[in-house]
Amino acid sequence: MSPFRNMGGLDNEKRAIELVQLLRAHGLTVATAESLTGGLVSAVIVDVPGASDVLRGAVVAYANEIKRDVLGVDAELLAERGAINATTAAQMAVGIRNLMGSDVGISTTGVAGPDPADGVQPGTAYVACSWARDDPAIRALRLEGTRAQVRTQVVTRALELAHATIRQTSGI
Repeated sequence: MSPFRNMGGLDNEKRAIELVQLLRAHGLTVATAESLTGGLVSAVIVDVPGASDVLRGAVVAYANEIKRDVLGVDAELLAERGAINATTAAQMAVGIRNLMGSDVGISTTGVAGPDPADGVQPGTAYVACSWARDDPAIRALRLEGTRAQVRTQVVTRALELAHATIRQTSGI
């Protein structure tokens, strides 16, 4: 049994297995840049046997300075709008893909709660998937639940978005 069952149980475990299989079948690699999820997306992927064939690396970019200095998120954007928006998610996904030299970059940013952050309500989140062939796919989310439930749902949405983006943009 996976130690990460509490991150969406069998559903997220299954999604991660499917993602790793898809990436392996097509010789693709992935990297994650996570704020809200704090490494949970990469942890679920790492739990899959064979993940080392496809996962290039991960950055937990909780601080805006890390988003800016490591992932290349625009400093003006962070200063003016903060980190919780679609553009930041997109730039994080592109930044991690470039930093790690992967084919696919996945990012998460948002507020899990219980309190608002930067004037943004808990449950507000963004996931993005950068594929070298296209502009990043981005999903804005408005989620309900506890802090743990929101984080779990974001992991789910990030895995789903990555899977769908790879299938859609690669013609697989």
